[in-house]
Amino acid sequence: MNNSMISTKTLAYREGTKDGVPIALGYFAVAFSLGILARNANFTPLQGFINSFLNHASAGEYAVYTVVAAGASYVEMAIMTLVVNARYLLMSTALSQKFDSKTSMLHRMCVGFTVTDELFAITIKRPGHIEPFYNYGAFIIAALGWCFGTSCGIIAGELMPLRLVSAFSVALYGMFLACIMPEARKHRIVAVLIIISFVLSYIASRVSLFAGISSGTKTIILTVVIASIAAIAFPHPEEEDDD
Repeated sequence: MNNSMISTKTLAYREGTKDGVPIALGYFAVAFSLGILARNANFTPLQGFINSFLNHASAGEYAVYTVVAAGASYVEMAIMTLVVNARYLLMSTALSQKFDSKTSMLHRMCVGFTVTDELFAITIKRPGHIEPFYNYGAFIIAALGWCFGTSCGIIAGELMPLRLVSAFSVALYGMFLACIMPEARKHRIVAVLIIISFVLSYIASRVSLFAGISSGTKTIILTVVIASIAAIAFPHPEEEDDD
């Protein structure tokens, strides 16, 4: 019986590792661009590695490096990270419904720690109950790509000339455009909200009324206000199940 359980866990771990390889490759490329930004915020390769291991979201890391570079306080940094990573609360709630009733709280918490958009997608689509060791296998390989990508980006930023670093920094904005454009093309409301957020962000940076507010706090306020109004005024329609 015990050998069977070990074999099942080993198989699940291997499957997770296999499914996590393409995710790790994608993470490395994205994290490399974030590493350039981290370098501009004076992060060391080790600090970037640790931050990436603890913060698995590109938007979350971008927020951290941005507010650190702006000299924001720890409170602003914590609030900003909470706001941009809030979606993982919903993802973890959804995953909690797929656990076997015998799954320990420790395993549930560890799986919750590993949640990212991509790992959530491959986990939620698996039939049956969640096997924690599948998530561990996928997370470890994906996290290595994420963490080493950030560190390599920081190292490259330290070795490259300043002009080249600035040029590579543009890749980060290209990454975010690649993230938002597909959704904007599918939903006109999303496209409108993106434009509104750009306009309001520009206004907030120019109007003297907001001059005494740090850039980190401005971003937090705009994120919460725009997201809240959008959620209330334009709720996402429930998808109908295919018969």
